[in-house]
Amino acid sequence: MGILNVTPDSFSDGGRYNTLDAALRQVELMLREGVDIVDVGGESTRPGSDAVSAEEQIQRVVPVVKAIHAGFPALPISIDTTLSKVAAAALQAGAVIINDISAGLDDEDMFAIAAANTCPIILMHKQGAPKTMQDAPYYSDVVFDVKTHLQQRIDAALTAGIKADLIAIDPGIGFGKRKQDNLALLASLNQFVGLGYPVLLGTSRKRFMGSICNVSEPDELVTATAVTTALGVMAGVTMFRVHDIKANRQAADIAWAIKQAWE
Repeated sequence: MGILNVTPDSFSDGGRYNTLDAALRQVELMLREGVDIVDVGGESTRPGSDAVSAEEQIQRVVPVVKAIHAGFPALPISIDTTLSKVAAAALQAGAVIINDISAGLDDEDMFAIAAANTCPIILMHKQGAPKTMQDAPYYSDVVFDVKTHLQQRIDAALTAGIKADLIAIDPGIGFGKRKQDNLALLASLNQFVGLGYPVLLGTSRKRFMGSICNVSEPDELVTATAVTTALGVMAGVTMFRVHDIKANRQAADIAWAIKQAWE
């Protein structure tokens, strides 16, 4: 899953793809490098970021979704939003997947939109809002807590009429987690796979890896991200949300070949 942020303030690529031409050029590059899904977002969710209204998100994402859908009709598009109005507008414009980092908690109508459109939805765990989520996150047992939360949101989605085969989950690396929490989740990815739903992993260029590698610039963490992709493949993860398609495609393909040989 290739990240396409049409925002001015995303932590790694804010402002780069705000025009239609720039966005479409990036999609073309992603396709050449092996992308399967493009994830379009109109609100930064980096630590410390402010919320963006539904109206502003719609203005940002709908023209881009329409243009991608027109130019690359076979390419699945996901909409990265927590707001049902944004999701509905993007689905009407050509998106086919909802990627909701709040797992339906920020907007009670989100599950109804997903059910009505019979579209896949990705449910992520986060602790707190992006504005304050890294102030003082704490868990007694992060793997247990995140698994329990995701199972609760799965149950709520099923109750709302979303079909089981349209649900995916995301442990939410970096969303209200300390470095040790992120590492514990990565070491336990097989437990999330064991819940029986496709798992999405989103570690791309995240700062906890920079603290380990002693680098400060997000775009210096391409190799680090690819390592987590390879480990994710071995654990049974099937989707990877990344900025750098080529490196992660290669990591995934090699890890998959090794996994197949081992099995």
